[in-house]
Formats: sequence, C-alpha cells, structure tokens
Amino acid sequence: MTRIETLDALDAIYGAPSPRSLTKVVTRLTPAYRKWIGASRFVILSTVGPEGTDSTPRGDDGPVVKIADDRTLLLPDWKGNNRLDNLRNIVRDPRVSLMFLVLGSDNVVRVNGRAVVTADPSLTEQFEQKGRHPKTVTVVTLDEAYFQCAKAVMRAGLWSRDDSAGLPSAGAFLKEVEPDFDGETYDVTYPDYAKGRMW
Repeated sequence: MTRIETLDALDAIYGAPSPRSLTKVVTRLTPAYRKWIGASRFVILSTVGPEGTDSTPRGDDGPVVKIADDRTLLLPDWKGNNRLDNLRNIVRDPRVSLMFLVLGSDNVVRVNGRAVVTADPSLTEQFEQKGRHPKTVTVVTLDEAYFQCAKAVMRAGLWSRDDSAGLPSAGAFLKEVEPDFDGETYDVTYPDYAKGRMW
C-alpha cells in the first residue's frame, strides 16, 4: 500500500473543492440553520482527547439541543453508562464536532466549535423530562456550520431500508466477551429496563 503523505499529493488526486462547498460555511446560525437544527432529535458528538478520538450518538424526545443564541448550542447529558468518554475529552480539549440528522432528510448539518461542560443549575434546569434534569450540559460555541450534501445518505438509502435482520444484538456483543452472560435474557428485558432510565 502506498500512503498519501502530503497535502499536495492529496490535492493532485482530487483537485480543487467545489466553490459552493466553501461559500456555504457560516460562522453564525442563520434562520435556516436554526430551523434545521431545531428539528433535529439526533446528533453525533465527536471529540478528541489524550487517549484519542470519540464519537457518540445523542438523542432526545424533541430537539436534541437548545439554541441559546446564534453561536451557542446547549446539549444536555442524559443518563447513560457513565463512561463519559466525550465529556472527559472536552474537559481536556474543547474541540468538538456535531453532526445533526433529521429523520427523512438526506441532508446533514455539521457544526464545528469549542465546548465546555457545566453542572450549573441555571443550565441543567432548562431541560426537564418526566421531572428529571441532566447532570451536566455541554455548551458549544460555534466556529462554523454548514450542510453536508445529500450524496452519502442517498447512496446508503438510509431512510428507505432496514438492514438489521440477522445482526448481532447487544446481548450477543456482551456474550462474546463474557461467555457465561445471558445475552438472550438481556435482549428481552432491556427495552423495559431502559424505559425507566431514558432521562
């Protein structure tokens, strides 16, 4: 395998970027971006830290982030498994990327910026689900935002197919590393278990 090791070599293969791929970038949330992000219930948060990179899905029953102003997004951290991979990264390196998806739309909206993690009640109390509040909120300061063209989602047929038949379940993944684990019971009982622990 021959590695591409310079930007000049990479540019020689691909050529110049499409002009619109550069001019579409905004440094503040325009009305169109506010509307799009406000409709998103699902985002992928990506961070970098001393141990490497991490990406995690975040979802909510309604907008996944709150738009505080044209450069600030608030992302609640609802109950999870307490690995805190992304939060640990942000505490040590504020660089973040967000990839917002909206069910049925072939476009993706990307936000790059910097973030801090806070447990300030003035922010955590802005979010409530069934009487519960997140332990922390990630405050993202936007550096740039832009939409990703639809080709990747169109190629994948993301919203028009279901390829999940026959795939390993969460219980199967766990049983691979813990041979005595009862993966079947885990899979059957998990939906009811999770219902009370979504927020």
